[in-house]
Amino acid sequence: MQTEVLRLLRADAQSWWRYRELRRTGDLDEARRQERQTIRRDLGYLRATLNNPNAYVSCGGGGTILHLGLTTVSLYAPVERFPLASLAVRLGTPLIDCRPVRDIIAFANLPKVTMDGAVDPEPLTSSSRVSLLTYLDMAERLGVRIINDPRINHAR
Repeated sequence: MQTEVLRLLRADAQSWWRYRELRRTGDLDEARRQERQTIRRDLGYLRATLNNPNAYVSCGGGGTILHLGLTTVSLYAPVERFPLASLAVRLGTPLIDCRPVRDIIAFANLPKVTMDGAVDPEPLTSSSRVSLLTYLDMAERLGVRIINDPRINHAR
């Protein structure tokens, strides 16, 4: 899998218009340097995702977001067109598909997922922090679809 991950990240980096333009103008060394830098950054995001039990990917009408705590990585594109998020989901990160949600205001007012393990006591507000498992329970009631649901493994 490691070779496949690197291959996908390399292909994604090489497809960026900025790096293609550097190659076109003959600045191959700079293109390679920036591509390697992008791959290292994306590998860091993947490691952070896989090492944080509360990290997840969300996909909605506004695009796809990789939630890593204080850092988010987003793209105005569906998850299938965001290689980093797609790869994270393939590696087992939960995906919350918000597109079926009808009451988007209620969804936006859900508490935030904690990334450091600290959970706020009830009553919960939109600025409260809850565990990913609690968030999934609340979001599911609003109609989200969940892929790689950690509650299935957690119940065992």
